[in-house]
Amino acid sequence: MMTSLENTQPPEGQTRLVRHFQGQSIDEHSHGWSNLWDTDNSDLWDRGKPSPALIDLIEERSDLFHPTAESGNRKKALVPGCGKGYDVVMLALHGFDVYGLEVSETGVSVAKEYARNELIHPQEYNFGSSAQRQDRGEVVFIQGDFFKSDWDAGIKFDLIYDYTFLCAIHPTMRPQWASRMADLLAPTGQLVCLEFPMWKDPKLPGPPWGLDGVHWNLLVEGGDGIVGDEAVKDSKGGFTRSLYVKPARSYVSGRGVDMLSVYVKKA
Repeated sequence: MMTSLENTQPPEGQTRLVRHFQGQSIDEHSHGWSNLWDTDNSDLWDRGKPSPALIDLIEERSDLFHPTAESGNRKKALVPGCGKGYDVVMLALHGFDVYGLEVSETGVSVAKEYARNELIHPQEYNFGSSAQRQDRGEVVFIQGDFFKSDWDAGIKFDLIYDYTFLCAIHPTMRPQWASRMADLLAPTGQLVCLEFPMWKDPKLPGPPWGLDGVHWNLLVEGGDGIVGDEAVKDSKGGFTRSLYVKPARSYVSGRGVDMLSVYVKKA
């Protein structure tokens, strides 16, 4: 059973991640992540609790993130690279039907076990000061490759949350990430990104890869996500940014510079 204490991954843990993927081709990265799960090394990225920034956002902006559509149906949320399932369970406790995606069979098993306990006896870290308790939604965990379409059953999601997924993939795959997000998101859906790590030089090796300016470049400017010294002024991307704030609460690992952004698809 995880405690509510955040795992503030030390710098040497990040070095272990970089070392683990050195020399691997991009095609081998999925296996590389699965290997870390299978060898009980998920502590390298585990935070021990759901995102305080996301909790505050959905509670304080219920006008934007109400879990029920006008039709009365529950909205569907997706958390790719969901880890042990903290954010999946938290969103379900706030009324969404939530899908957690992991590339690792071991990771999915761990997440299912966490959800089995947490949905029955939720810890207080799932709620903020503005919580309005909802009937909980359903939780589904799927083993699959985010970039393939053999797992999504054609579902279009009302909410997609990315925290440590974009920073985990090789920079050359960032345009595919943006394209896949657009494909998975419903026409009126919202892509919520807790942008991390903002403190890391994008030129340094990862994972995690530094993301300062990357989300804007990919989603709004329509760039390749490889941010240089000169900002692109075009707005050729498929998204607009509807919200950009510094969260009052976030993980210690963000070093106080995490940013929370919300993107919607252009009409």
